Amino acid sequence: MSDFKNPNEDELAGTEQPFVEHLIELRDRIIRAALAVLVCFGVLALYPGPSQLYDLLALPLVAHLPEGTHMIATSVISPFLVPLKITLLAGFLLALPVVLYQVWAFVAPGLYSHEKRLVLPLVVSSTLLFFIGVAFCYFFVFGQVFKFIQGFAPKSIQAAPDIEAYLGFVMNMFIAFGAAFEVPVIVVVLVRMGLMTVEKLREWRGYFIVIAFVVAAIITPPDVVSQLALAIPMCLLYEAGILAAGVFSRYSKAPEPDPDP
Repeated sequence: MSDFKNPNEDELAGTEQPFVEHLIELRDRIIRAALAVLVCFGVLALYPGPSQLYDLLALPLVAHLPEGTHMIATSVISPFLVPLKITLLAGFLLALPVVLYQVWAFVAPGLYSHEKRLVLPLVVSSTLLFFIGVAFCYFFVFGQVFKFIQGFAPKSIQAAPDIEAYLGFVMNMFIAFGAAFEVPVIVVVLVRMGLMTVEKLREWRGYFIVIAFVVAAIITPPDVVSQLALAIPMCLLYEAGILAAGVFSRYSKAPEPDPDP
């Protein structure tokens, strides 16, 4: 038999199996993450239950409605679907550590040691900051916003918010505040990738303050309370990001190559 081999076959030889193995691993980790979300969804559906979860989510608004006023459902299936959506969202948030672990376990083997020292703290810190942003919105911002809005409502208007519209409002606010609290992570990544320097970020402090208030005016309701509640934390977190950027840059710096003997 001839020993002649096609050059194209030589270049591709042995590459198919590792690629398939990566796909299989990706599939398995997606399945594990999805199962974690479904398990958490099932547990929350049993206790405390979808209805109780929605009542908890609606508590900041209901507390500021006129006495005897209830929320309404304008769609026939809204009383069934909306609580289920809330339960699924809560299940995802509860399973988020497992989901992030699956992501980390998939990408970590391809990273250098100094890159791992950067990525893992960023994943953990970004998750915590997102949860802090959502909690800040729920426990502080909602109460102040609904109190402010109800204070301006004419006495001749009977407030009866729709449950699906309220869910959309809550989701937008949660995403806005959760994303806004990621400012330190974004600053650290920009500095670590060499796109910005700490000195330049300090120089642009005034521009960021203007941007923060513009963003808050666009994505929050048209009231001063919610705009200040978003813009001020963004400015403070920008300063925290500048401080953290210097630490992370030194901590995750690639090791210097050994000098030639």
